[in-house]
Amino acid sequence: MTHSEKKSNYQLLLAQLEALLEGESNVLANLANASALLNQALPNSVFTGFYLFDGEELILGPFQGGVSCVHIALGKGVCGESAQTPKTIIVDDVTSHTNYISCDAAAMSEIVVPMMKDGQLLGVLDLDSRLQADYDAIDQEYLEQFVALLVEKTDWNFAMFGEKD
Repeated sequence: MTHSEKKSNYQLLLAQLEALLEGESNVLANLANASALLNQALPNSVFTGFYLFDGEELILGPFQGGVSCVHIALGKGVCGESAQTPKTIIVDDVTSHTNYISCDAAAMSEIVVPMMKDGQLLGVLDLDSRLQADYDAIDQEYLEQFVALLVEKTDWNFAMFGEKD
């Protein structure tokens, strides 16, 4: 796929997300639909989903893929690193990343995008691919836009998740 085609696909993905979020602000519904949308749009995915910050650690949220890790401490694994820094992290080869947590042996590369609102950590978007080096600067740019749109259009009331104070 050319860079132009990849950008065009991401622009379509953002338009689809905008349509999905129109008139819906429920966090669970929006995260579930967003993970399904990403899973359909990114055919090499083995995991597309969210980990939500409960005030202490990341907890598995809505996702598409196989059974996954439930609890991730800040700083641990790619998700924990991204949440703690908070910066997008791309790992081309998970087998050579020293702080990688293996939840699915099929995952070969990963990108994690932190979700922040008003300086507060909400969680992370986590994508794993069956291919090595599947994510690049284009993915980062558009997935950060995807997360920004999702954060803006969603009511982040975590009371139903038993958020810790």
